[in-house]
Formats: sequence, structure tokens, C-alpha cells
Amino acid sequence: MTDTSAPQAPNEGQNGATPAGLRVLAQYVKDLSFENPGHSPVQSQPNIDLGIDVGATPHADGNGLYEVSLKLSAKAVADGTVLFITELDYAGLFQLQNVPQAQLEPLLLIECPRLLFPFARRIVAEITREGGFPPLLIDPVDFVQLYQQQYRRAQEAAADSGQTPPVQDA
Repeated sequence: MTDTSAPQAPNEGQNGATPAGLRVLAQYVKDLSFENPGHSPVQSQPNIDLGIDVGATPHADGNGLYEVSLKLSAKAVADGTVLFITELDYAGLFQLQNVPQAQLEPLLLIECPRLLFPFARRIVAEITREGGFPPLLIDPVDFVQLYQQQYRRAQEAAADSGQTPPVQDA
């Protein structure tokens, strides 16, 4: 049996349109800090307060370029003493092509941070180890759940201010 139709070009989808695409153009540390105010022998397991924030902004050049920022912060406290505070702002420059508007926000706030996270996690582990502590290995993050939480907060804030809440596409 033979196929008489011409093979489809690698960058063409149905109807000759270019399919949606995501490219990572760059990854970089925007800001990194480590403070070691109470480095002393610790007798108990420290309490780690971890913060995660994700943001996305269109790049000034346009062309489907977006900077996605993943901010990780950690504060270790034991017996009322702050052992260390670290903050990392790790970003990536992403190029999106032919992404439907309804899928743009979830792609930027779920998939892009998911690609950045392993690199940011490694940096936090190394900086805490270099600061004289065991490496802080952050558990994997469910960016879908994080996005849904942020979306619910935005809906509640819009409802409280009397504005129309944003519509989330499934």
C-alpha cells in the first residue's frame, strides 16, 4: 500500500498553518542574595519558610518574546534564631509562536516556570551549602495548583472591588 499524498513539512500544521511553539532563548539569574545572620551550632531541626512567586512580562522587542521570572525565597529559623535568608530571582526569555490567546497565560505561568525550576532549585541548594548549611533541596512544585490559587485570588479580589472577574479557559 502506498501513500500518494505529499509529506507534510516539519513546521506546518493542519491547513498549512505553523503550529504553536515554545522556545527557551535564555535563562539567567536576575538577583541572588544569601544572608547568614545567625550561623551558630543548631541543636534542633530548623523551620523553613519557603516562598514561590511566578511572573511574566512581554519583552520590549515584542515578536512573541516574554520574560518569565521565578522567585524563590527561603528563611530558616531554629530556636528563635534566623539561621539564613536566601532569595533568588531566576528568569528565562521565551519565544511563543502561534499560541492562542486563551492558552497564553497558562503556558507562561505553568509550563515556563516548570522548565526553569530545576535550575533555580540547584542554585538554592548550592548557595545554602556554600553558606555552611546542608543544601536546601526544594520539593517539586505543582505549578498548575499554584496558578489556580493565584487565579482564585484574582477572582476574589475582582469580586471584592466590584469588577468583572477574569474568565479562565480550561
